[in-house]
Amino acid sequence: MTVDPWIPAGPALLFCPADRPERYHKALDRADMVILDLEDAVAPGNKASARESLIAEPVPADRAIVRINGAETADHELDLQAVQSTGYRLVMQAKTESAEQVRAHGLQTIALIETPLGATRVEEIAAAPNCVGLMWGAEDLVAGLGGASSRFQPGEADPGTYRDIARYVRSRVRLAAGAFGKAAVDSVHIDIADVEGLAAEVRDAVALGYAATACIHPSQAAHIREGYAPSTEQIDWARKVLAGATDYDGGVFKLDGQMIDGPVLAQARALLQRAD
Repeated sequence: MTVDPWIPAGPALLFCPADRPERYHKALDRADMVILDLEDAVAPGNKASARESLIAEPVPADRAIVRINGAETADHELDLQAVQSTGYRLVMQAKTESAEQVRAHGLQTIALIETPLGATRVEEIAAAPNCVGLMWGAEDLVAGLGGASSRFQPGEADPGTYRDIARYVRSRVRLAAGAFGKAAVDSVHIDIADVEGLAAEVRDAVALGYAATACIHPSQAAHIREGYAPSTEQIDWARKVLAGATDYDGGVFKLDGQMIDGPVLAQARALLQRAD
């Protein structure tokens, strides 16, 4: 089975607890897509009511992702049954650790890489035919390693930035997504007040070709959108480059003192795609 490449409706993907249906449409008003969360955002005692709300309070399916519990949990099959009772067909599978876990249900899946085992198998997971995207999660990853923090703390070098193991998994997820033609979603920035830190991570994600960034608070969505939107100067540059390539034959040409070749043309096209 093959599936068409998944392209998010926009760069800001906002998590919303599935047991809070009154927030579903509010989340969509602030973000490009809503991730209706049946996993970590829902207390164990509220899982059943969250699934009931998922069925009873639909939002536009083309702007919704349902995060389901991991394949090894008791809630996994119940989540899948709930999704099958709705119009939603795009899920985010928590704690994905093998390609078989993705293939087993056949739904279009964003595989969430957030365990040590999942990180070591990310390439095989990305190759699953119904895997349409990859996202990574820093906090569960570090917890699975017996660690205490994914980021450097105040008083340490580069406070607020990721430690090496988190950066390694972030890079590996991005490479695997690129290798298999799947969309890559960057992890959440959990310090809601750290707007500067979020903006810096978004700039880096854009530079590396991430398709979107997930967030946990509505206020973060605007900063993500702003970071992914090309500036007027960038758009003008990209249009000029592509216009100058009218007779491009696969070689190199010079434009305003810059050498333009195939990779630069590809970057210009990608930039204009973000502007659309």
